[in-house]
Amino acid sequence: MQPHVHDFVGIGLGPFNLGLACLSSTLEGLDCVFLERKAEFSWHPGLMLESAHLQTPFMADLVTMADPTHPLSFLNYAKQQGRLYSFYIRENFFLMRREFNQYCQWAARQLSNLAFNRNVTAVEYDTEQAYYRITTVNPQTAETCEYFARRLVLGTGPAASMPACCPKSHPRVMHSQDYLYKKNELQKQRSITVVGSGQSAAEIYYDLLQDIDAKGYQLNWITRSPRFFPLEYTKLTLEMTSPDYVDYFYSLAPETRNALLKQQNGLYKGINSELINAIYDLLYVKRLNGPLDSRITTNASLQAVREQAGGLTLTFLHAEQEQAFEIYTQYVVMATGYRHRLPEFLQGIQQRINWEAPGRLAVDRHYSIDKDKTLFVQNAELHSHGFATPDLGMASYRNSCILRDILGYTPYPIEERIAFQTFTAQQNEADYVYTRSLQEARA
Repeated sequence: MQPHVHDFVGIGLGPFNLGLACLSSTLEGLDCVFLERKAEFSWHPGLMLESAHLQTPFMADLVTMADPTHPLSFLNYAKQQGRLYSFYIRENFFLMRREFNQYCQWAARQLSNLAFNRNVTAVEYDTEQAYYRITTVNPQTAETCEYFARRLVLGTGPAASMPACCPKSHPRVMHSQDYLYKKNELQKQRSITVVGSGQSAAEIYYDLLQDIDAKGYQLNWITRSPRFFPLEYTKLTLEMTSPDYVDYFYSLAPETRNALLKQQNGLYKGINSELINAIYDLLYVKRLNGPLDSRITTNASLQAVREQAGGLTLTFLHAEQEQAFEIYTQYVVMATGYRHRLPEFLQGIQQRINWEAPGRLAVDRHYSIDKDKTLFVQNAELHSHGFATPDLGMASYRNSCILRDILGYTPYPIEERIAFQTFTAQQNEADYVYTRSLQEARA
């Protein structure tokens, strides 16, 4: 008996693959299913701080930038919840992080193409039948299930990244992704250190700072960054999160792309300027109550972590002074970001994957990683497509490109040229035609 073969299977269900599921749900004749190991959609639950908001406007929802009329848009969600006028009166384009998560959960409940409690353990390719066999295990019941598909879209997301000098598992060391789960335990300590310079580090420091006097702990914030970079959010810079700039970045040599990414941290890893100012204001207010037991230090990279007398001694190296120093702390929160890691279940199809270098995927301009265009990735192409990769605002564009390759036609119009800027030395065709018409008119 021939198995049922889907047009494609999505593996992993973060916002990017959930957006693809939403856009697929209204396309007639498209047969797809999305597999997620968790029991429900939940986006960074350990960082769902009450005051945290997105760094992209509400139009960067699951569908709007591909289809503003789609029934699973945020505005339709707000209307269905009876909150559209409240959102309108609020006059703020930036959704609260908790609100975005609630919206995604609402969208997930509307879909019939999602399968939760499906932990993918193996993927194989049948060359004779030209399809993938995906084996899953239910984490709750241990029941196995198989799926078959002509194509795969990998949306498993990046994994938490920790400094090499950190112990892999230690009760006094945690990654920021688990912050809310351990906040109560953290605040019982006499000293807490936050390591990192991005938005998550700033949010956690600000959250802990609010209770520093009531709880009586020492609070440190240390980063190797030379300063606390604000997220650059000017309009001509935002044009760099565009198909135009992705084309330009993709065309560069790998070594040039690597160098550029190191210079662009402030474009996608920075902190909201409002939060930076709020932290300063809170420090000022807290100091009015007496001496403030908090240290904030930049230019300091973590070199070693060792256990000592019911706590940890952290050794840092100050980059500009080239001088080491130590901090004793009872708990450390590593807000050190995430790193893409190829899932182990792909071991069985390694030979089908194109590689740019050992451990680095060769991602096609339109997000496939094999010569037959049957394997696609979400948020795994930072090295090849640039800092627009993790941007929610570009998710609908990427999903529209993936659907176009899968279907052989364009179900959602794709805007290829949106920037006023020209990123290359050459004029683009539109500029050339315009210049030529001016010259002819003057002649």
